[in-house]
Amino acid sequence: MEDCIFCKLANGVFETNTLFEDENFRVIFDASPATVGHVLIIPKEHYANVFEIPEDLAGKAYILAKKVAAVLKEVTGCNGVNILQNNGEAAGQTVFHFHMHVVPRYDEKIITWVQKEAEQNKIDEIIEKAKDLF
Repeated sequence: MEDCIFCKLANGVFETNTLFEDENFRVIFDASPATVGHVLIIPKEHYANVFEIPEDLAGKAYILAKKVAAVLKEVTGCNGVNILQNNGEAAGQTVFHFHMHVVPRYDEKIITWVQKEAEQNKIDEIIEKAKDLF
């Protein structure tokens, strides 16, 4: 897409702090990082979200995320790593080009949510409705 900032970042239109690049992805340091070493894995082709990206490329993205996480753990000495991917505004997606965050963690807990009681009737309903969709 011509107006997509992540298409431009992934394809070298704008200068980036690139950690890694191959034929499918560019891994760049986030301009507004959550922690030191926070990077984005951006496919060079445009896909708005996980629902649009082909399965084989989504698999390659996660394989790359695992490698990037291991490299960042080695070079930063972090205590852990979050691998995140948001889909839709309700999930926190602000740039509508599929991308994954790899965030080194240094003991602080940035990503949290309120845990609730599981509602068995809702779980059963979801299982029933999903049976034939896989």
